[in-house]
Amino acid sequence: MLAEKAVASKKRFSRVKAVINSTFLIIIVLGLWTFWIEPSSLTVNRTTLQISHWPAQFNQFKIVAISDLHVGAPYVSLEKLKRIVEMANAEQPDLIVLLGDYVIQDVVGGNFIAPEDFAPELGRLKAKHGVYAVLGNHDWWLEGPRIKRSFEGAGVRVLSNEAVRIAEGETGFWLAGIDDFWSRHHNISKTLNQITTKEPIIALNHSPDIFPELPDQISLTLCGHTHGGQVNIPWLRTKVLPSRYGDRFLAGHIEEDGKHLFVTKGIGTSGLPARFLAAPEIAVLTVIASE
Repeated sequence: MLAEKAVASKKRFSRVKAVINSTFLIIIVLGLWTFWIEPSSLTVNRTTLQISHWPAQFNQFKIVAISDLHVGAPYVSLEKLKRIVEMANAEQPDLIVLLGDYVIQDVVGGNFIAPEDFAPELGRLKAKHGVYAVLGNHDWWLEGPRIKRSFEGAGVRVLSNEAVRIAEGETGFWLAGIDDFWSRHHNISKTLNQITTKEPIIALNHSPDIFPELPDQISLTLCGHTHGGQVNIPWLRTKVLPSRYGDRFLAGHIEEDGKHLFVTKGIGTSGLPARFLAAPEIAVLTVIASE
C-alpha cells in the first residue's frame, strides 16, 4: 500500500514538474518573440483601397506609407533605416508619405539619434510624385522646426496645415497635411481652405483621432501613432493605446460613413521595446476607383 502511494505521489510530482517546465518554456518563448523577434522584424503590408470619385488617370496609384520610425529605438538603427528606404524604393511608388514620430524619448534600451543624422537617409526615398511628411507628437516634443529643417534640407517636404496638389496634366488630387492632433493646433479649415478645386483629397495626420472631425470631402486619411497596439493583447492594449477612441482606429483600413481611413502599425517602439501581434510594417497602398 505504501509503495502504491509512493508511486502515485511520484507521478503527481512529475506532472507538476512538467507543467512548471512547460509554463517556463512558454514564458521564455513569448519573451523572445515580444522583445526580440517581432520588434526586429519588418514586413510589407499590401492593401488595395477603393475610393469613390478617384480619377481614372490615377488608377492603381501606389502609395508607400511609413510611420513611427522612432529612429534610435532598439532595432531601428541607421543601418535598419537604410534597409527601410531600400524596401520602400523597391516598390517604385507613385507617392511616399511619412506620418510622424521619427525620434525617440525615453525608450528602454534606445539611443537617441539626431534628426540631422538620419534625415539624409530619408532623403534617398524616391517616388514619382514626391515624398511628403507630417510631424508627430514625439517630433514636436523634441523640436518640430528643427526636424522640419532637417527633412526639407534632405528634400522631404513637411506639410504643416498645408495642402499641395498632385497632378498629371490637367487631372489631379490634393494632399492635405494637418498638424498633429494631440500636440499641435490641427487647423483643418486653414488646410482645406487652400484647396481650390473639387478634386479628391488625401489627408495626412499622425493620429487617427482626427478622423471623426474631418469632413466628408476628404476621400482618404492616412495615419500612424497607434503602433497597432504595440503589444496587441485586447485587455492590455485598451489601457495603453494612445487614443481617446480605444481600439476603434487600431490599425488597417477602416471605413465609416463612406469615409476611408488607413492606420499603419509603424516600425519602431516607444516605452518598452516590445511588439506582440503588431509586427512593424511598411504599408503599400494601391488606390483604385470604386465601381
